[in-house]
Amino acid sequence: MRTIQQWLDEYGESHRNAFNKFMHWLCVPLIVFSLLGLLWLLPFPEARIGPLPVNWCLLFLLFSLAYYLLLSWRLAIGMLLVCVMVYSLLVWLDTRLENLLLIYGSIFIIAWIGQFVGHQVEGRRPSFFKDVQFLLIGPLWLLSAVYRKLRLAY
Repeated sequence: MRTIQQWLDEYGESHRNAFNKFMHWLCVPLIVFSLLGLLWLLPFPEARIGPLPVNWCLLFLLFSLAYYLLLSWRLAIGMLLVCVMVYSLLVWLDTRLENLLLIYGSIFIIAWIGQFVGHQVEGRRPSFFKDVQFLLIGPLWLLSAVYRKLRLAY
């Protein structure tokens, strides 16, 4: 299994152009949010873990956090904080907004278009065309930049 640094370095090879980096800082969080929102909406048998509704979103988050834990416990802690914030936002939105499928679906499509525009400018294919695991590495790549800025080890 590759180390976290190997994953981040390889991901970074196709993300060097300033415009592409900007698009990733904008679009990756939107893709994560909208994907989790779409997973939230998928039918799931009624279940709870304490106050938390169990659904496809929660299961995906748990799987992702387990994967992140295998790569870096320090980044996994950061992603846990991000996941708690996004999950909390989804719980809040679920009780307050209608047309969530349209909202999450639109954000998802527009953000992916932004990603592909960034890669077109960069002149390199998205990393996930090489290995689908890079879809989970993208958020870690952004978080690792935050860690470096804060001088935190990952």
